[in-house]
Amino acid sequence: MVNSIFTNRRAVRDFSKESISDDDLKNLIVAFQTAPCGMNQTDVMNLVVVKDEGLRNKIKEKTDNACYNAPVLFVINTKKDSMFGERDASCAAENIMLAATDLGLGSVYVMGGAVRLNDAGELQKELGIDPAFQTSVIVPVGKIAEKPEETDRSNRYQVTIY
Repeated sequence: MVNSIFTNRRAVRDFSKESISDDDLKNLIVAFQTAPCGMNQTDVMNLVVVKDEGLRNKIKEKTDNACYNAPVLFVINTKKDSMFGERDASCAAENIMLAATDLGLGSVYVMGGAVRLNDAGELQKELGIDPAFQTSVIVPVGKIAEKPEETDRSNRYQVTIY
């Protein structure tokens, strides 16, 4: 039987204003830290955790609300010249989302809006993102305001077994 964190994970775009606990935040960072790392190149990815409401509002404005008003944003950045960075970022984002599900929190993978942050040089600087890096993914995380609809995803993709 597949663990329920896989089957229960849903894209959540409606968060309550309630913050998440420091323990939950630490667990989510551990999930990020345990993501796969292509060719053991640990210098191609970093994480900026944004809890500050003022910074979240600036990110919201620059990304056309790619943060869905979540109380915490996990901004995953990758080295611009890395062949593994974006792949590692996707794996790290999935780890964060699965850990969030396990903790009873909601999350969503945001790429399109996230890359808009790369056009906001001053905000990137304010977030401490090195100019050699680009934002690849944002994972908004928080307590779920409205539970997403349950859907059967057991036959979502074609599977061929030989």
